[in-house]
Amino acid sequence: MTDFDPILAAVRFGTGLSPRIAPPGSVDAMVAALAGPDDMASALPIAPFSQVTPSPQDFVAASRARAQVLGTADEDAAQEKVRDLRRRALDTLRHNALTTIARSVTAPDGVRERLVAFWADHFTVKARRGQDVHYVTPYVEAAIRPHVAGRFPDMLRAVATHPVMLTYLQQTLSHGPNSKMGIKRGRGLNENLAREMLELHTLGVAGQYDQDDVRALAELLTGLTYHPDWGFKFDPDMAEPGAETVLGVQYGAAASLDGVLMALENLALHPDTATHLARKLAVHFVSESPSDGLIAALRAAYLDSDGDLLAMMTALLRHPDAWGADRTKVRLPLEFMTATMRALDVSADRIARITGRQLRNHLQTPLRIMGQPWENPVGPDGWSERASDWIIPQAMAGRITWAMTVPAELRRDLPAPATRGCLCRHQRRRATRGDRDRACLCRVSKEIGHAAPHFSDTLCRFGMLACGQPADDADGLCRCALGQPFSCDYLARCDGRS
Repeated sequence: MTDFDPILAAVRFGTGLSPRIAPPGSVDAMVAALAGPDDMASALPIAPFSQVTPSPQDFVAASRARAQVLGTADEDAAQEKVRDLRRRALDTLRHNALTTIARSVTAPDGVRERLVAFWADHFTVKARRGQDVHYVTPYVEAAIRPHVAGRFPDMLRAVATHPVMLTYLQQTLSHGPNSKMGIKRGRGLNENLAREMLELHTLGVAGQYDQDDVRALAELLTGLTYHPDWGFKFDPDMAEPGAETVLGVQYGAAASLDGVLMALENLALHPDTATHLARKLAVHFVSESPSDGLIAALRAAYLDSDGDLLAMMTALLRHPDAWGADRTKVRLPLEFMTATMRALDVSADRIARITGRQLRNHLQTPLRIMGQPWENPVGPDGWSERASDWIIPQAMAGRITWAMTVPAELRRDLPAPATRGCLCRHQRRRATRGDRDRACLCRVSKEIGHAAPHFSDTLCRFGMLACGQPADDADGLCRCALGQPFSCDYLARCDGRS
């Protein structure tokens, strides 16, 4: 294994550097932390979907009560109850968002937080209705987080039977064409869940499956449904009768939940799934173009361990490529924000005090401008791993604006501006760049320092801490601050997660 680097460990595999929390001391320490108890879930709890408030049942009950009094003197009061539930849903969303951020900012075990975000993106969901916006994080808490160091088949099973996934991909509308309820209601198949399960969740777009497999899996999955009145269940009256053959394996003469779960296990342990997950994990943490050797090592670890994600992550951390010098990854906007707050040592208590308006102004709106609206990806394939999709003028302007304004709101006691000295000292260490660059940095620092007293310090942190490594292109930092053209090569270094 290439020499372990604690700074790179905190940046590439964790949530960034902190002046208070020491970076990992070794690969063994990282693996032990991931294998150990989930302390952040206990310290900063988020209610799982089964305990979320207001619940889907609350909304159903309120809607039914309103329907019963339409046109009467009680209608306004019933409508107000619905509005109150929506306000409470936004309160829950605020709590969940801030708790998620606080976990990343303050976690000693940053690897776990990164993996939760990675697998939540792998199994992307989003709210289809405004009243459902507070369900995404509880879904992650229940279906994703408990399994990031466990078996992938268990995670797949939890996701595929979770009400939020079933609702998002409209599995609740899927009926076997020849099922009892399909005939009665005149309903047919919805292939969304089956298609995404094969294309995104398991075998991958390059996997060896065809449309016949998609349809057979869609028929097999009929019966998986959810309603607020009864929760998740397998409804045999919605299930397509008879056996189904998926990827050459036949499942049951009669539709059953056991047949579905067996298919999920087999899909999870398919060799193409191992390849797909290995490549995706390597791309996320190491490089957009990972080596064949790294992918092969992760694939072998996955298959040899019966789909154990801890074994797969251990293989990644022990591979030489994990500690390579090339640093070309770019932090996603949320990672950029949390790494900055971690670098500034913003406390969990301070994050919890962020109001609903501040959440919108300081986090949600900037995230949207940067291209990553909170829990609202464009489609089920989640967020892009391509640096070029994030390094665009509007998104980078959003990052710079956020760095200029928000840190001082989160910490009023930021150190006195010292960036002129900081940046110029940094530049002097790179004297070969010449007097022109040194003068540029001092000018930018002076101009920005006058316009926003705390930003000069923030700029230094932006270039040296929040970016996850010392910015080794000070001229690029200058151009970045001025909003002038800059290269993707510079930004990969300045704003890179690795």
